[in-house]
Order: sequence, then structure tokens, then C-alpha cells
Amino acid sequence: MEQNIESKHSIIAEYYTECYVELKGFVASRLLGDEKAEQAEDIVQNVFVRLLKMDCMITRITLPCLVYTIARNLILDYWRHRHCLEKYEYVVRNTDWQNRYVDDVATIYSAHEIQAKLENGIAQLSEKQSSVYRLNLEGMTVKDIALHLNIKYKCAEHYLGNARKSVRRYVKEEMAS
Repeated sequence: MEQNIESKHSIIAEYYTECYVELKGFVASRLLGDEKAEQAEDIVQNVFVRLLKMDCMITRITLPCLVYTIARNLILDYWRHRHCLEKYEYVVRNTDWQNRYVDDVATIYSAHEIQAKLENGIAQLSEKQSSVYRLNLEGMTVKDIALHLNIKYKCAEHYLGNARKSVRRYVKEEMAS
């Protein structure tokens, strides 16, 4: 087992030294802005960190496809995050709150108010969804939650996904009103 891990790590290390520049170029070509090089470097580093954490079998044949799939997913995550930031930054910056401009969302809502809205959203969940969501907030993984609650992994995953959607929708509606 340990030999397989060492083999996997050496394959990843070889690929990293051989293809780092190429992969960074691939990622950078799909980003915009002044911080393109820094963001590309961060994404490429995250690709290899994820590879090292993966429990699946990695070979020299499967590695390139896996690397580019992870890179594409991280690029999509970057764009989703950026879109969300730009959307809320625009709303916050262009809203006149009592005749003054606000620089960030934190000055509009206190942490206490946000926590209260989150708790109200969690309170609307079913008992299973609520317990799975709270355990996840405490830092437990889906696998650990499934073991702790003695339910199937896919059930825990399903409950968490639905709970996140419901809470996200509730908090979004509450913040808008």
C-alpha cells in the first residue's frame, strides 16, 4: 500500500516538473485581469494538491486527463466565484445606504444578523437535513456524517445538497429584503 502511494507521488511529481509551465499556460489562457498569472499559479498548485489527496489509482496514462479535468473544474469554480463577487459588489457599491456609500457587505449586516438569518434558514429544514447540515458546519465530511448518523453515504450527500440549496435560497431572499 505504501509503495503504491510512493509510486503515485513520484508519477505526480514527474508530471509536475514536465508539464507545470504548459498547464499554467492553459489555465492562464482562460483567465482575465491583472492578476491572471497569480490566479493561474494558484489554480495549478490546487490541481496538484487535489491530485495528492485523491484516493484513486493514478497512472501515467490517466494522469493528463485527470489533471486537465481538475484544472477545468477549478477554472469554472474561479469564474463562478468571480461572478458572484462582481454581482454583489455592484449591488453593494451602487446602493446608497443612508446617503453614504458602503465598501463591503460586512458593514451592512453584522455577523450576529447573518448568523440569525442562517439559523432561521436551518430551522426550516427537515430533521435529517438539519442534523446533516449542522454536522457539516462543524467540519465533518459527508463520509463521517454518514457513519455518525448511521445512514448511507449517498443519503447523507443528498440531505446535505438539498439542505445547502434551501439555506442558500432562504438567506438570499432574507438578505434581499
